Amino acid sequence: MNTYVRFLYEFLDQLLGGIVTALKGLILGIIQMFDIRAYANLIKTYSKDFNGGEWVLVVLAIVVTIVVLALVILSVWFVVRKALKFRKTLVEQESLLEEVADLQRKVVQLMKEKDELYAMKVSQLGLKPTESALSEGAGAEQEEGEEIPEDAQSSRFPKLTTIDIEYANYKIVNYGNSFTLPDLVNNFRNFAASELKLYYQEDLIRLYIAALASTKLVILQGISGTGKTSLAYAWGKFLKHDSCVASVQPSWRDRTELFGYFNEFTKKFNETEVLKEIYLAGYTDDIYTVILDEMNISRVEYYFAEMLSILEMPSQDEWIVELVPSAWPDDPKHLDQGKLKIAPNVWYIGTINNDDSTFMVTDKVYDRAMPIDINDKGQVFEPIPTEAQDINYSYVRTLFDEAMNNNQITQETLDKIDKMDDYVIKHFRIAFGNRIVAHMKKFVPVYVGAGGTELDGVDYFIARKILRKFEQLNISYIRDEIDGFVKFLEDTFGKGKMHECVDYLLRLKKLT
Repeated sequence: MNTYVRFLYEFLDQLLGGIVTALKGLILGIIQMFDIRAYANLIKTYSKDFNGGEWVLVVLAIVVTIVVLALVILSVWFVVRKALKFRKTLVEQESLLEEVADLQRKVVQLMKEKDELYAMKVSQLGLKPTESALSEGAGAEQEEGEEIPEDAQSSRFPKLTTIDIEYANYKIVNYGNSFTLPDLVNNFRNFAASELKLYYQEDLIRLYIAALASTKLVILQGISGTGKTSLAYAWGKFLKHDSCVASVQPSWRDRTELFGYFNEFTKKFNETEVLKEIYLAGYTDDIYTVILDEMNISRVEYYFAEMLSILEMPSQDEWIVELVPSAWPDDPKHLDQGKLKIAPNVWYIGTINNDDSTFMVTDKVYDRAMPIDINDKGQVFEPIPTEAQDINYSYVRTLFDEAMNNNQITQETLDKIDKMDDYVIKHFRIAFGNRIVAHMKKFVPVYVGAGGTELDGVDYFIARKILRKFEQLNISYIRDEIDGFVKFLEDTFGKGKMHECVDYLLRLKKLT
């Protein structure tokens, strides 16, 4: 053992001695390099033998040496500085990545808290917010929190790829529907009352069905507590596809709130429930509903502008939204070069509360939507027990088309509307364009086909789509014109025939 200790001592002495000698030599070398006195003595020794030309060379040698040493020192300094800066950048990047990860964890936690609040909210309606919108015909329901299949985990669209897997062998089912539009109104009304204890007037349901026929965006507006959200919920329950709820937040600023976005950090697309619902609808011939709850708590034209433009396209083949700029090999099968076709069997139902905490909905939105006012609670009645129904979108679309062909607005009524248009332009400087007229020609025939009358449909449409524009005017300036306009409506359409328009105008007059 003593022998080993002596060996280890001599071994370390040799190693450490070499290191000390090297360091000592380095230090002595640096001292020798910058020993100004030694240079001065050297020059003094040879100064007596230098002639004039040699003195020039001596000075030149000294200057070059100083420059070279300065360059060496600067090079070392820059290398060290760059290394330190690179190290600092790495530290900052690691810190940033940790901060991003922490923020993502916080987002997940906030989303969880939002879902819990949402569950508390909708539980009052007797609904299950976590139920999936997957079709029972496909034999697969995906609850919130269900694990993504292994085959879908590698995709940047794991939720959409999961739908591809679950619907790989799905075939569209023909439910053999045979009901009429009045049957649809009565069946839905009785279902809501008998199954959900939600009571609605028959005319409100008729207006709702006509609105669905005329546009993909329906706005339910009115005072709080009158059942706006529950109407859309009940519609989803009636169709056996729970409505997908998008609870609008004040921070919503663009379309990513609806569709999601590609996360460059995780290399995954953050898929929203709305995106899942639209993608799922592309597989079936069923009807799906997306609820934009409290849609005007943020500006609608910020987050829904692209959808408004897409849904205005005359051909459904043009209803396309770009999710990502390029395709990956394992993208979902219904994505074409990163683009998704918007399924026509999805409706978007927005709910609006008009108070100080919300934004005003602009003309751009109202012109493309159909607003329905819900300001009265439905009266309780004894319903006929009615169960939820399997309904084909194509069948309902056929009912709508037949109603539009069979119940076209009469030329007499169109002439009266033209006279009213001239009157409004002359007295109020407001005109309604071709879009609104085309919208009316869809809404009114379906309203009639569902059991209403032509003038009632025209009256409601004009009050909500045209006279609403009066709110943009200075009411005090048009106050004296309102009585004349009421008289014009009663003279043209008949006394008491345009009660919705007259009631609206009289309420407007009271605001002055």
